[in-house]
Amino acid sequence: MSETVVVVVPDADILASAVAARLVTTIIDAQAVRGRADVVLTGGRVAAKVLRAVKELPAAGAIDWSRVDLWWGDERFLPSGDPDRNETQAREALLDGLPLAPERVHPMPAADGPDGDDAKAAADRYVRELAAGGDPLPRFDVLMLGVGEDGHVASLFPGHPDATAEGTATAVHDSPKPPPTRISLTMAAIRSAAEVWLVAAGPDKAAAVGAALGGDTSLPAARAAGAAKTVWLLDTAAAATR
Repeated sequence: MSETVVVVVPDADILASAVAARLVTTIIDAQAVRGRADVVLTGGRVAAKVLRAVKELPAAGAIDWSRVDLWWGDERFLPSGDPDRNETQAREALLDGLPLAPERVHPMPAADGPDGDDAKAAADRYVRELAAGGDPLPRFDVLMLGVGEDGHVASLFPGHPDATAEGTATAVHDSPKPPPTRISLTMAAIRSAAEVWLVAAGPDKAAAVGAALGGDTSLPAARAAGAAKTVWLLDTAAAATR
């Protein structure tokens, strides 16, 4: 049965440092056990802080970055290099400075990619990328998620038809949050990860965090759980209503 842990720290800066330290340790442990690590990145203001904090950690030098596979939980369906893409933000915050194996970095397709502006075809392309190792999904060691003010995770929004999509990745149309077209892992894909981390900071997240931890399953954040462990990583403002 999956274990749920709630960690609360004083503020967003300390939260970013704490998540970064936990991420580095998790990658090191995964490589020690199985020779590699598969990490699913997220976007948002705290995520960028986390990635920048990884650069400051001496322990990150123990990671063999050439044996890390990086995936994304969701992406804004915009052209390559657009500053609003999660991939662009991650590369600027950390990835461009790491000795990563290019073939082990798996960004979601962009709107100027081989499928053009066909988001469904682009999502299907990512489904094939996920399954390239022979199984429908890699073994994700950790999958990080931000939590929206409305309780959304990745690009799965409460009450939105794409929030219950089947398969492993889906195109999201008419998103209630701009831009309207996105690609997202499905909830089934999210729940396949060994550990799911839900990261939230600020008073604007408190109501959603409280409702999700209280069991309001109308919120995708309440349904996002790791196969082995679910970790809520919060600052005191985001944890105010729990």
